[in-house]
Amino acid sequence: MYNDVTNSTRPLGVAIPGTVHLVDLDHTVQSRHAQTRQDIVLDPTPSSDPNDPLNWSPRRKLVSLICQNLYTWFAGISVSTVYSVLVPLSEATGVSTDTLNQGTGAYVKSNRAWIAKCILQGFFVAPIEALPELSVTDLYFTHERGTYMGIYAFTLAGSNYFAPVICGFIAEYQGWKWVFYWPAVFLGAALIFLLLFMEETNYSRGVTVTPGLPVMHSAAQEKVPLATPAPQTVDVAEASTVSKTYFQKLSVWNFNPSQNMIRHAIQSVSFLGWPVIFYAGFSYGSYLVLFNVLNATASIILSAEPYNFASSMVGLSYLSCCIGVIIAAFVSGRISDWLTIKLARHNGGIMESEQRLWPFAICIITVPGSLILWGVGAQHGIHWFGLIFGMGSLAFTSTMGITLSVNYLVDSYHDISSDALVTVILVRNTMSFAIGYG
Repeated sequence: MYNDVTNSTRPLGVAIPGTVHLVDLDHTVQSRHAQTRQDIVLDPTPSSDPNDPLNWSPRRKLVSLICQNLYTWFAGISVSTVYSVLVPLSEATGVSTDTLNQGTGAYVKSNRAWIAKCILQGFFVAPIEALPELSVTDLYFTHERGTYMGIYAFTLAGSNYFAPVICGFIAEYQGWKWVFYWPAVFLGAALIFLLLFMEETNYSRGVTVTPGLPVMHSAAQEKVPLATPAPQTVDVAEASTVSKTYFQKLSVWNFNPSQNMIRHAIQSVSFLGWPVIFYAGFSYGSYLVLFNVLNATASIILSAEPYNFASSMVGLSYLSCCIGVIIAAFVSGRISDWLTIKLARHNGGIMESEQRLWPFAICIITVPGSLILWGVGAQHGIHWFGLIFGMGSLAFTSTMGITLSVNYLVDSYHDISSDALVTVILVRNTMSFAIGYG
């Protein structure tokens, strides 16, 4: 509900974070609109700089999106190869399945080597958890961000579930060591591709302030129409009118004096006290726990009585997870964008970040249902199809939760999303480590 800005204690022009005038119902907003949908206001407001990622051509954005998701896909596969070969790997190396479940994938002969591998792998693979998400927010507008975040969620979760499908057959016909050799080959090829085509999406833009944006007031029960003046952009740097050359686009080092790593690190830790940011991290972590529980137990359950699946069949069972991920990416991505725009139309054109939370209602059913079917079903030795269906449902649930949690955070605090996402990863990984270790 909204109240007249003059009756609010907030300063004029200060809006609630995550509240955006997204739909121009009366065609009175003096700001740039989407080309294909003239009533959609572009948020964030793009600058006049051709180097601004928001102004990139669709082809240039597509190449960047492909690079981000190739990186996520092959890195995700590399850390997930072990899930379908836990039992034969444990027998061959002497490393217990408990220790194997505290990390993933390597050529080891002892617990110490395994732990060292996990430390190195965590250091090099960790960026897939944050950088692609930040790049999506750099490239796409609010009304389309969910769709591309859904694609990222598909490659992030889908790679983890697709890896056991192929690795099960590799282990059976080439030996379990090749389960770790092939991802290294794929990563080498992906590295060459990224060096040739991946460019930086980070861009320092002005802060856009829209005076007159309706301000939330809990006591008000009606909506007062307000005129929305043109956005005022405060430029932090003079916009360039010259497009970068090919080699400038691929430059690894771009010095930015406004960026301070220590300051950003301190800020990320301080965000632990912000309720929305901590909630997003806790929500993300909760769904990742479901993912960890499934991957830590799938090989053990399906390889044992009464199922006795071979490594290839354990891997093939993950096809159900891939199907669940595809459905979840569409629902939490494209459909989430559609629902947000629809709710904004019914809200006087104003989008609120909380509108992203409605699809979580689906998880109220799928979370307990999936866990009961997988855990209790395995305990009572139900037909294998019940467990396979439970795997797909769990994959659907975890992917939904990941996408929606990140979308809610970015919509709430877009301008500080880079540091806030680091906070989310801190919370999420703490929970992930705890469940794996425990």
